[in-house]
Amino acid sequence: MGSCVVFMIATSDPNLIVGGFGLGLLALAALWRLIVWVREAPQTPDPWDAEVEQKLQEPETMEVCHRCFTPQEPDAWFCKQCGSAVGPYNNLMPFLNVFSEGEVLRNGVNGRFRNRPLIVIGYVLITLGIFPFLAPIYWLSLLLNSKHRSDRQESAGAHDSPSS
Repeated sequence: MGSCVVFMIATSDPNLIVGGFGLGLLALAALWRLIVWVREAPQTPDPWDAEVEQKLQEPETMEVCHRCFTPQEPDAWFCKQCGSAVGPYNNLMPFLNVFSEGEVLRNGVNGRFRNRPLIVIGYVLITLGIFPFLAPIYWLSLLLNSKHRSDRQESAGAHDSPSS
């Protein structure tokens, strides 16, 4: 009775109350239909057949660096060629995650990323979440880097075009 009184205080128009109940029932029906649809969906087959699974288990299969594609040892944490963090758990373990975050942030100021607005917005939001007090300093270096990259791309484009 107490919750009905609170609901009645919020609105005294019976049309709004009935409409609210109707929308609630409609939402519940839609949720139920979604659950039924997911349950009845056909299961997709396993994409790996037995031959692929066996090849993945063989010891000659080596991991490679995601940056330079250099083959890595199974117990390596950093690439010997480029220094990138390549450990199997470096995004999951708190201590090793710092190295992955550092690599991403270094890429922002070193210019090893595609200069797209969404990527720059991502860098701004990441730095705001990781270190909000120092973020403006990072944003300045990110802005200078993106400006230098666009200048270099324009000058490279001017040198590539034939002169008349």
